[in-house]
Amino acid sequence: MKKVVKKNSLFGDIKTLIEKSKRQLSVAVNSTMTMLYWQIGNRIKTDILQNKRAEYGKEVIKQLADNLTEQYGKGWGEKHLRHCLRFADIFPDVHIVSALRRQLTWTHIKTILYIEDDLKRAFYIELCKLERWSTRVLEERINSMLYERTAISKKPEETVKHDLELLKSEQKLTPDLVFRDPYFLDFLGLRDKYSEKDLENAIIVELQNFIIEFGSDFAFMDRQKRISVDSEDYYLDLLFYHRRLRSLVAIELKLGNFEAAYKGQMELYLRWLDKNMKLDGENSPIGLILCAGKSEEHIELLQLENSNIKVADYLTQLPDKKLLEQKFRAAIEIARQRLKAKDE
Repeated sequence: MKKVVKKNSLFGDIKTLIEKSKRQLSVAVNSTMTMLYWQIGNRIKTDILQNKRAEYGKEVIKQLADNLTEQYGKGWGEKHLRHCLRFADIFPDVHIVSALRRQLTWTHIKTILYIEDDLKRAFYIELCKLERWSTRVLEERINSMLYERTAISKKPEETVKHDLELLKSEQKLTPDLVFRDPYFLDFLGLRDKYSEKDLENAIIVELQNFIIEFGSDFAFMDRQKRISVDSEDYYLDLLFYHRRLRSLVAIELKLGNFEAAYKGQMELYLRWLDKNMKLDGENSPIGLILCAGKSEEHIELLQLENSNIKVADYLTQLPDKKLLEQKFRAAIEIARQRLKAKDE
């Protein structure tokens, strides 16, 4: 019996070594190939820039693709060469490419390359690195317009750059990079009429999907958390903890539109949590009020932007993506203009 255990242990150890070596080899191959693609794109870019005619560029790429395909087989067509060219065009600095190739696969990079906005592209790069998204998850995040839904998108460009640099250099997340508006809760399966209790129950049943929508650093702690003040009991709908923010996150669910009274209720919960549950070294608790709708004027007058209370809409059914995109862009522009006016 002892010999069998020893053999199994030996097999397991060697299997682990082989799998680890395969992963390391895969990373090394990806890194090498990614740099190769950049070098090819950079060379094509340099060659084409010497002759500004667009037709000349098309001819160069087509002829090169034909020659490479004949020599090395499939995978070296015009489409791939245009990916390489785009890569060198978007990331002209070889030092940035050198760091990027060790952190993201070529498939990740190809997906990110075609995001036009520089800040938006940087957002997805840093979040992808931080949360180690698969390419599938990255595509889902882009398609769900995560950047536009994240609070940071509504801030001035300098703030966005600063927060992304903090994330890049120190792995430090700010709340504006974490909290979103709206949240897509279409996976809950709620239709037509439902109560706040139904909403809460559906979230608990679909807790994994709920956390995926919120972000991988959220950890569930409690539901209907009892908060006792003097002789009166209150019940907080959901309590989470965010690892990187090092903060408790209190979530209240509201079926209707946001009301001013919700602010006082959440402030009470946050102060109780700060006094009774916050541990040494943790940051102040954050409150999130999820509601079916809100007035931006209410949010502004109550000065919630300067507090630890966030208010966000939730959608149980997804609207048309084009309409949603137009709405987000308009909201981002309005928010940035308002912030700019305050600073002037």
